[in-house]
Amino acid sequence: MDDNSIIQLYWDRNDQAIQATSDKYGHYCKTIARNILGSEEDAEECVNDAYLNAWNAMPTHWPERLATFLGKITRNLSFNRYKSSHTQKRGGGEITLVLDELADCVSGDDSVEQTIDRKELEGAVCSFVRSLPASKRNLFVRRYWYADPVAEIAKDCRMLPGTVSKTLERTRKQLKAYLTERGFEV
Repeated sequence: MDDNSIIQLYWDRNDQAIQATSDKYGHYCKTIARNILGSEEDAEECVNDAYLNAWNAMPTHWPERLATFLGKITRNLSFNRYKSSHTQKRGGGEITLVLDELADCVSGDDSVEQTIDRKELEGAVCSFVRSLPASKRNLFVRRYWYADPVAEIAKDCRMLPGTVSKTLERTRKQLKAYLTERGFEV
């Protein structure tokens, strides 16, 4: 079933929308959640919550790309679940590594000024990512959007894990310089 047909099911409030979404995007959403949460059970719950959020959001919003829409919902729910279950930084997991790697570029402690400037920061990061060559953009997005492990990225891209890590490190430094040039405190 194509995306427009699935979205139309949501708009028609047809229960088949959830099953069609699960059939087409279930694995995709579960992979995002599992990478962030590190737990099959928690990932399954997040994906189910994502379907509910999509159900509630669709009547007022027709997403341009259903995969991106569902991925963003799943990712946000997964991060929220991760934060609530890890109020203190404990344990390991891929998401802890991802957040630590990006800590030098973007701080998680928001002041009032930072909250107001959040949209500008988001725009600057998006602009930076769009300016990257496709290969570097792919590595960056897989690591920092989907929270894919470095070893998995290396395997899929036919690269050595050290090469992927070094490329990501250089890209983070470029991002930091890019944001600093635009007046963001990093």
